[in-house]
Amino acid sequence: QVQLVESGGGLVQAGGSLRLSCAVSGGTFSRYAMGWFRQAPGKEREFVATIIWSGGRAYYGDPAKGRFTISRDNAKNTVYLQMTSLKPEDTGVYFCARDRNMRRFGYSAIKEDYDYWGQGTQVTVSS
Repeated sequence: QVQLVESGGGLVQAGGSLRLSCAVSGGTFSRYAMGWFRQAPGKEREFVATIIWSGGRAYYGDPAKGRFTISRDNAKNTVYLQMTSLKPEDTGVYFCARDRNMRRFGYSAIKEDYDYWGQGTQVTVSS
């Protein structure tokens, strides 16, 4: 059974930083790309970033480009999202997810391509 547990969310002022973590148990972590998505109240879940299974490349959604960095530690079965220059519009629940395809070639920003999800961690950015 694969389980994902996010942590690191909280309340931060605009311009501040947060580092989210997602610990994964079960399965073979190093063989799958991992992604971060977020969902604001009343909005669709949107793609934030993904990192390929080997950790060699990462891809970002438009809101994250230049401000967020995704990384992974395959020895710790953990994926991270470092968020800087946070804005009030970054407020939402942040979810990590595992790609459903082992060793995917390329990347996916589509939530349907991810099969295991964490419970989410709340990020609130005050103005």
